[in-house]
Amino acid sequence: MSVLQVKDKLFEPYLTAEEINGQVQRLAAEINRDYEGKKPLFIAILNGSFMFASDLFKAIHIDAEICFIKLASYKGTKSTGQVITAIGLDTDIHDRHVIIVEDIVDTGKTLHEFLPQLHHQQPASLELAVLLHKPDATRFPVPLKYLGFSIPDKFVLGYGLDYDGLGRNIPEIYQLKENH
Repeated sequence: MSVLQVKDKLFEPYLTAEEINGQVQRLAAEINRDYEGKKPLFIAILNGSFMFASDLFKAIHIDAEICFIKLASYKGTKSTGQVITAIGLDTDIHDRHVIIVEDIVDTGKTLHEFLPQLHHQQPASLELAVLLHKPDATRFPVPLKYLGFSIPDKFVLGYGLDYDGLGRNIPEIYQLKENH
C-alpha cells in the first residue's frame, strides 16, 4: 500500500484488506452467535456500506435476509448536515430482529435521524453493525453494538468509502494525508 491520489487529494494507507477482513469475520461470528434462531433482517445503508455489507453477509451462517436503503448526508469531504432518503425501506420490520449495516459513523446525525423512523415500526430488536466509528467527531451518539474499528477524525477512503464518488473500489482503507 502506498500513497494514492484521488482528484486533488493525497491519501495514505490506514487499514489493510486483511485487517478489515479480520474485523468483518469477528463481527459476523458475534452476530451468528447472538441471532441464532432469530432470522435477522440486515438493512444495509447505501452507497458506502455495500462492500462491508457484502463481506459481512457472506460470513453470516444463520438464516438471515438483507435489504438496502439509501441515505445521503455527504458532499465531498464534509457532511451537509441534512439527511436525504433516496430509496425507502420496502420490507416490513414489525416484530423482526433488525441489524443496520453502516460503513462509518462520524457525527452520528444520519443514524440519529434514521433510527426513530425504524423504532416507530416496532421491530423486535434493532442493533447497529458499523465498520468505522470516529468517536471524536460524534455529536449525536448512537448505540454501536457491533463495531469494527474506532478511528481518528480524519477523512477516509476505500472499501466502499468515497471522495466525490471515487475510491469506493479500493480494497483497503486510506486516510487523508496531512500537509501535502
